[in-house]
Amino acid sequence: MADADRVRPKTIENFPNGEIGIVWADGHESYYPARMLRLRCACATCVDELTGRKLLDDRLVPASIHAEDIRPVGRYGVAIRWSDGHDTGIYAFERLRSLCPCDRCR
Repeated sequence: MADADRVRPKTIENFPNGEIGIVWADGHESYYPARMLRLRCACATCVDELTGRKLLDDRLVPASIHAEDIRPVGRYGVAIRWSDGHDTGIYAFERLRSLCPCDRCR
């Protein structure tokens, strides 16, 4: 399977417990705690575009954060509207796959 196909999701689900689940084209399943993804937002509000320095203060992101909406962005990623009002980040599929927290991927 080509690498581009490997990082293409078959399904994305926003679970009531706050997890976001992705089943990838190669059959791998990833389950992301919402707060983990929110803390890794790479938008210009959360990360300095020139230096890469993190601007987001992790202490301001509540433990109870959850995705309110997940929508596709082109054929390469998703935008997530978070319960803290943040909605400017785009999570590329390749990056999401690299962030998979399972034992196999770590």
